[in-house]
Amino acid sequence: MVDKDILWSKISAMEKHLGRIYAKREVGLPEFLGDLDRQESILFNLQKAIQNCIDMAAHIVSEEGLGVAGSTNELFYLLEDRGIIDRGLTEKMVRAVGFRNLVVHEYGKVDLEVVFRVTHEDVNDLKEFAQTLTDRFG
Repeated sequence: MVDKDILWSKISAMEKHLGRIYAKREVGLPEFLGDLDRQESILFNLQKAIQNCIDMAAHIVSEEGLGVAGSTNELFYLLEDRGIIDRGLTEKMVRAVGFRNLVVHEYGKVDLEVVFRVTHEDVNDLKEFAQTLTDRFG
């Protein structure tokens, strides 16, 4: 059974990190590209917000006995297989995990224009994931 306290703790942490992203993203691309502190703050908070989503998925997979994930991405496929999230959200979360892995493991190769786009177009996928879990598990 999913522990609601753990789920809400992870959601709260994710929302805190998203709040920092929202506060730091409100500039144009040229200013973003010229502001290392802003870039690092956004990258750190993106990494942490995505990690909280991974943690939520891992908790649900474990507590609901959905199987053993062979990779981080597989956590989301297991949730999809059980009807907890839909295919579109699975694909969004798999992309988020890929982005997180790029940031964590190959920082020098991060395209800052992609980071800027992610903060404006894709970051709400994390909120969608959390909302879907909230709707299902309360």
